[in-house]
Amino acid sequence: MSQETVQPPQSVTWLVHLDRTMWVGGVRGLMLQALHPVAMRGVWQNSTFQEDPFGRLRRTADFVGRVTFAAPQEAAAAGRRVRDLHRSLRVRHEGRTHRVDDPELLLWVHCAEVSSYLAAARRGGLALTGRMADRYLAEQRRSAAYVGLHPEDVPGSRAGLAGYFTDMRAKLARTPEAAETVRFLLWPRLPEELRMLAAGKPLWFPFGALCYLTLPAWARRMYGTLPEVPQAAVTAALRAFRLAANSVPEPVHDRAFLPYTREMLDGARERLGASGYDVSHGLRGLIDPRRWPPHLRAA
Repeated sequence: MSQETVQPPQSVTWLVHLDRTMWVGGVRGLMLQALHPVAMRGVWQNSTFQEDPFGRLRRTADFVGRVTFAAPQEAAAAGRRVRDLHRSLRVRHEGRTHRVDDPELLLWVHCAEVSSYLAAARRGGLALTGRMADRYLAEQRRSAAYVGLHPEDVPGSRAGLAGYFTDMRAKLARTPEAAETVRFLLWPRLPEELRMLAAGKPLWFPFGALCYLTLPAWARRMYGTLPEVPQAAVTAALRAFRLAANSVPEPVHDRAFLPYTREMLDGARERLGASGYDVSHGLRGLIDPRRWPPHLRAA
């Protein structure tokens, strides 16, 4: 991968991926992905998702973090690991065998994920114009190459993404695995290293419900898992979540990540600091152009 594929602090990707609505977007993305029967069967047959759905979310966060914040060679290595893993995996569905790295499956997972990140951030209050939203999707089009997709085959605008979802609707279904996925995500099993948070687990259900209720209306109708509530209330709850989550100090927030993810983020701070960025306020501080090197502030 070229260095241009790794997104710099000046990108829209940084604005979106540093916003704490990413947690909502990540869970929403998993719920949306689960509506593709073959993709969901692949997850159930080739992962420990049933035992540790929260772990899958954290591993996804690690991959997204690496292709956003890590050095180019580190991001490229993460992409190679994902492609090598997918290349060896197969999915059995309705008597047929599918490759996990089938471009249709990879594209569905990518589009469900990035659309969820973008939708959660914008609805939560991140100030992005329509042009910036399109730029984010174009930036993610390049990033999709890490999992083996050709960038020109990936929607790079809101209009392209909307058309893609319209075309895909006929292939989606609420399978038993999809219904179980939503149930797991509404009440997940905490991994061993986070068992100290068990006392606060009842707070997860309102969070999971928020993620579910931000799904597109057509997806909620397919699931029918939770009763509908006024969408204005959902937006207000998401904005409240964003304000609260974005106020958590970065070192505290980072404890939710896997240890190797935290090491990668520490490395990103050191690398950017050596390049002239002011990282005294952490990575989130770099959404402020005043903390960029002078030659970038003037650009």
